[in-house]
Amino acid sequence: MKRVVITGQGTINALGHDAPSTLAAMREGQLGIGQLSTRDVERLSIQIGGQVRGYDPEAHYNRQQISLYDRFTQFTMLAAKEAIAQSGLTFTGELAARAGVVLGTAAGGVNTWDDNYRTVYEDGKNRVHPFVVPKLMNNAAASHISMTYNLKGPGFTVSTACASSNHAMGQAFQLVRAGMAQVMVTGGSESMLCFGGIKAWEGLRVMSRDACRPFSANRNGMVQGEGAAIFVFEEFEHARARGAEILAEVIGFAMTSDAADIVMPSKQGAARAMAGALSDAGIDPASVGYINAHGTGTAANDKTECAAVADVFGPHADRLMISSTKSMHGHLIGGTGAVELLACIMALRDGIIAPTIGYQEPDPECALDIVPNTARAAKIDIALSNAFAFGGLNAVLALRRAP
Repeated sequence: MKRVVITGQGTINALGHDAPSTLAAMREGQLGIGQLSTRDVERLSIQIGGQVRGYDPEAHYNRQQISLYDRFTQFTMLAAKEAIAQSGLTFTGELAARAGVVLGTAAGGVNTWDDNYRTVYEDGKNRVHPFVVPKLMNNAAASHISMTYNLKGPGFTVSTACASSNHAMGQAFQLVRAGMAQVMVTGGSESMLCFGGIKAWEGLRVMSRDACRPFSANRNGMVQGEGAAIFVFEEFEHARARGAEILAEVIGFAMTSDAADIVMPSKQGAARAMAGALSDAGIDPASVGYINAHGTGTAANDKTECAAVADVFGPHADRLMISSTKSMHGHLIGGTGAVELLACIMALRDGIIAPTIGYQEPDPECALDIVPNTARAAKIDIALSNAFAFGGLNAVLALRRAP
């Protein structure tokens, strides 16, 4: 099997419009969650979110592109541009045929749905724009990346709620490792912070009205975010031969299904996913230094995840560092695992563990080292990134410090 490394990363999210600014914000423990600025916000019960501020589509795209790109696609294209530029790759000839794209999103073009429902139902119009379907479809971002960068290999989109990005990146990893592709552009994106998207989530009664406080005893729910993060996964020998800078190595992946409940998480399913990623990577649990937790800030998720970590890691669980960056950028649903992978790479490459901010009160059911409120300097060799989705679909990635 081939070794797989990461040679490019890019993002736009509530913490920053690129990877360097996002990582700087993570190091500083900055809060990207604030009051929402969206149409009809006064009709929403939940009025906070990790919104991308200061973003102007017309600064990046022409009128024709805007007519084709939903907000989630716009974010994806910006993150992909940054990641591919950092990788230094140009996709021509044989490489184009052996390069592909696999992305994650839970809902795709929600803003397009929302806008056009208004057009038909509120404004009473009988026609919508002819590009509505290609704009809202979940695979739109993947297709536009393939066309823009001439990626002629495998291309598809994964939609598994909050685990979409991790499932997508896991598939990209497996494609390169198996030799089916030499390079895969991968990650995920989401933009649900419109009236319809937030109103739908309000119905679940899992949203906080004031803050995301993962693992804190007084946590009261999740907070949505938006944005994208994209990475270049590349076969190690190909990257080394061209002298590419390697950010980290992907060494394992596992996915499991709880087969239990549509919304309540299962300790056993989460534990099997983490144990599976360790087994796939061929590493001992005691070698893991950091876990980027799913850590949504809901009562059920946080205590279930901590219990699963304790089961998998035993006594080593007390020596692990665990944090949830959702406390800073919010829960990007299908795009969240991709933004969180940035924190894993930072931990491995820079020796900085992103904090769990908003932590106020210890919870005996979450009695692990959750790196509260302040980033920590620590040299680690192995990190895990957890994603546990509604529907009981779990996906965990294992990474190692760059060779």
